[in-house]
Amino acid sequence: MMPCCEKVVILGIQKPLTSFIITLMNTIKNFDELLAHLKENNVKKRVAVVWAADQKTPAACAQALEAGFIEAIFVGCEEQLRANEALKPFAASISYVDATDADDAAAKAVALVREDKADVLMKGLINTDNLLRAVLNKETGILPKGNVLTHAAVADIPSYHKLLIFTDAAVIPYPNQAQRIEMVKYMSNVARNFGVEVPKVALIHCTEKVNGKHFPFTEDYPVIIEMAKNGELGKCIVDGPLDAKCACSMHAMEAKGLTSPLEGDSDVLIMPDIEAGNVFYKAITLFAGASTAGLLLGAKCPAVVPSRADSAQSKFYSLAVATMAAE
Repeated sequence: MMPCCEKVVILGIQKPLTSFIITLMNTIKNFDELLAHLKENNVKKRVAVVWAADQKTPAACAQALEAGFIEAIFVGCEEQLRANEALKPFAASISYVDATDADDAAAKAVALVREDKADVLMKGLINTDNLLRAVLNKETGILPKGNVLTHAAVADIPSYHKLLIFTDAAVIPYPNQAQRIEMVKYMSNVARNFGVEVPKVALIHCTEKVNGKHFPFTEDYPVIIEMAKNGELGKCIVDGPLDAKCACSMHAMEAKGLTSPLEGDSDVLIMPDIEAGNVFYKAITLFAGASTAGLLLGAKCPAVVPSRADSAQSKFYSLAVATMAAE
């Protein structure tokens, strides 16, 4: 066991290594184990919820309140939410902030985070672009200078033996080298939060060879791999390009005659662009029965920014993962 005086880097910020992190040495392999861990360690975070005028957001919050790992600060829609039957049993763990509309709610929720009055941000019935404008505002936002804002998805896939983390399915259209390097750091930290001591990170593409002519950015992959080998990206193993099947299946890798330090056992997939990331996200939920959680990383706090098509259960899992990241 690691001594309690050590430090761990989470999302680029050095923090004391708490008992919470120590207990994560037993790897969390699915969402049920995540929920059990939050309960066993009495983890609870304050969530500022932006304009929860839809049905799924209050339902997800009610589930998280019942599980006991959040306190909810609803920004806007107070009258409607006070009348919500699912929320009434948890009135003692709910507070309200008045807002005139969704944009006003976004600004006030971001201010709560900036003033250290909330630990997690959650999107309700508001366009993601509108919420991001508040997050990225140069004067009043919560993105530290030099940080990269990126989307992390965590998937519990019945056919895979552990949680799979991937990026970016929602924010950065075509990552440049600097952004991709930060993605590797952020996603590796998420994996370590789940108790993966040395995350295996795959740089995904449709080919297993660097191809500067057709896919120029794959020329950056060897640079990133070398940085990981030199310890510049934290404790992780990085390899690629690999297709998603080889990254997650030793059998597929052997069938292609490939060798990789990832051994078909990846914890993290770094997608080549938003198109691949988004298609993968939708495909595993539709065809593979995956349960997913999604959040934004890089800002002062994790932000739950679900798709409109996401279920209340997916939003609930996103809150659980965000609570973990906030810890």
